[in-house]
Amino acid sequence: MSDDGSDVPTPTQHPAEPHSGALGARLNWLRAGVLGANDGIVSTAGLVVGVAGATTATGPILTAGIAGLVAGAVSMALGEYVSVSSQRDSEKALLDKERAELAEFPEAELEELAAIYVAKGASPQTARTLAEELTAHDAFAAHVDAELGIDPDDLTSPGQAAVSSAVAFTTGSLLPLLAILLPPVGARVPVTFVVVLLALALTGAISARLGGARQRPAVLRLVVGGALAMAVTYGVGQLVGAVGL
Repeated sequence: MSDDGSDVPTPTQHPAEPHSGALGARLNWLRAGVLGANDGIVSTAGLVVGVAGATTATGPILTAGIAGLVAGAVSMALGEYVSVSSQRDSEKALLDKERAELAEFPEAELEELAAIYVAKGASPQTARTLAEELTAHDAFAAHVDAELGIDPDDLTSPGQAAVSSAVAFTTGSLLPLLAILLPPVGARVPVTFVVVLLALALTGAISARLGGARQRPAVLRLVVGGALAMAVTYGVGQLVGAVGL
């Protein structure tokens, strides 16, 4: 029963329940973080295992690992910053264009908005009424949502994306770096292989779950790929160490 005593049911309110758009954005950020960490794991593991194949000295392994971590984090951050900046510039250009069209051709834009709702299944009369009501409330918000799917108040921040990417890569890189440095010399490579493959299996399962995909193929791809990467770099390291380069 509604608050005024009528029999019309009042919709249940869930203030803490996330909207689908916000939830989707958070899942995308989390998925990107998992993939960034996975990149850090694979690239740094291949680097330190390769150096460990050439020498057992801790100094070169540590130097190579830290250099790879820093270079990879900077590269990931820069790439993400440029990519998101380009996306943000494109979104701003679309928003400016829509704002100008609303100012110059309000009736044509109203017809366009109604046509969108008709295409989604609403009757022409209902679509026209809905378009008029939404336009009267906030024409710009209604049009950018229906036509562009953009929230002008929630554009992705290039700086935030760059920092998140760098942090994710660094977090992933620390795992193989610690795994190669902490065990005794004779156990370094086997321990690193096991730790890295377990971490890849975990990140593969998480990314597949977030994306709604099957976990087994995702895990298998990452584990096999990571194992091949470390095996190849270790073999190259041993060859380089054997010829004394």
